[in-house]
Amino acid sequence: MKNKLILLSALVFGFIVFVVLRFFILDKTNETGVLKINSSPTTSVFVNNLVVGKTPFEEKYKVGEYLLKLIPEGGVTDTASWNGKINVYKNAKTFINFELGSSDILTSGEILTTQKISPPPKNSEYGEIYVETDPQGAIVTLDNDEKGVAPLLLQDVLRGDHEISVFMPGFFKRTQRINVDPGYRVNAFFKLGLDQSQKQLSDLEKQATQSANPNNKKVTYVIINNNPQGWLRVRADASLGATEEAKVKTGEKFELLDEKNGWYKIKFNNNRDALVSGEFTEGWISKEYASKE
Repeated sequence: MKNKLILLSALVFGFIVFVVLRFFILDKTNETGVLKINSSPTTSVFVNNLVVGKTPFEEKYKVGEYLLKLIPEGGVTDTASWNGKINVYKNAKTFINFELGSSDILTSGEILTTQKISPPPKNSEYGEIYVETDPQGAIVTLDNDEKGVAPLLLQDVLRGDHEISVFMPGFFKRTQRINVDPGYRVNAFFKLGLDQSQKQLSDLEKQATQSANPNNKKVTYVIINNNPQGWLRVRADASLGATEEAKVKTGEKFELLDEKNGWYKIKFNNNRDALVSGEFTEGWISKEYASKE
C-alpha cells in the first residue's frame, strides 16, 4: 500500500512539473511575432549575420532582439548598407522600411513595433506612441497637431488610425500612418535623411551675402536652440510685453542685426518653411533660447 502511495505521489509530482514546463517555460519559447521589411533599392536581408532572403520580406520570428542588416543586391556600389538592432514582440508586427542613400546620412526610414503597456492605462480606449528620431530633436506632429520634440512619449492616444510626422530643418520630412490599439504602445523610430538641396540653398545664400558685402564685413548668425515647444517667438521689440510678430522653428539660422538686454535682433532668412506662424522682416528673440554661430 505504501509503495502505491509513493508511486501515485511521484506521478502527481511529474504531472505538475509537466504542466509548469508546458505553460510557463515551453510556451515562452514558442512565442512569436512577425518581421516585415521593405527597402528601396532591393536588399539582401541578414538576421544575426545569416542571410534569410531579400526585400520585400515577411516572416515569423521568436520574441527577442535581433541584429538586422540590409545590403543592396546586384553589386550596387553607390548605395550604402544599413544595420541595427530590432525587437520582435509577442503576437505583434515589427515593420521596417528604409530608403538607402549613398551614405548613412542620406539614408532614411522607419521602424515600427507594438508592445503591450504594463501596467495598462486606466481608460481602455487609449494607447501610447513613443517617438525616437535620428538625429534627435525632430519636431513631432500627430494628426497635423504639433506635439513636441523627439524623443517623445505621447500618452492617452485614442484607439484607431493616426498620422505621425517628424521634421527637422535640413532633413526630409517622414510621415507614417499607424494604428493604435487600446492598451498597447507603438514604438516609432525615424531615421531622417539629409536634404542636400537645403545645403545647396544655404551655400547660395552664403555666396549672395558675401556679394552683398563687398567690404567683406563679417556677418554673424544666431541659431534657434531646441526647446520643448519646438518654436520661438519673434517680437516687435526687445521686451516680453512687445507684440508677437511670428513664431520660428528650432534649428533655424538667422542673421544677427543687433543685441541688447538679453535679446537678439534678427533678420528674416526668406525661408517660409522656417515659420510656424506669422511673418516678419526684422524682430527680436530671447538670447536664452538662441546661440551665436
